[in-house]
Amino acid sequence: MIIPKTQTRFCRFCRKHTKHTVEEAKRKPRRQNTKSQRRFLRKLAGYGSFPKENPKGREKPTKKLDLRYKCSVCNKKHNVGEGFRVKKFELKAPEQEKKK
Repeated sequence: MIIPKTQTRFCRFCRKHTKHTVEEAKRKPRRQNTKSQRRFLRKLAGYGSFPKENPKGREKPTKKLDLRYKCSVCNKKHNVGEGFRVKKFELKAPEQEKKK
């Protein structure tokens, strides 16, 4: 998926359409020591894989991608939606936009 680096979008802080730069948001690693995760790991540590199967090797084939938009007027950043899954992702440079 190819997305242009600059887009005209609605800024909810300025309350008008402005130029935005697009960047990929860094995703934080999953918290390993939450109470529910400790409970789940304690269940897996029992007899064999009782009472649940061990979920190794059942990851999703792609990671979710979040795009962050930065307003050129107020310099505030915001996300739109909850992200989407994509295998290939590329931000298109502004020079390539004008040529096509």
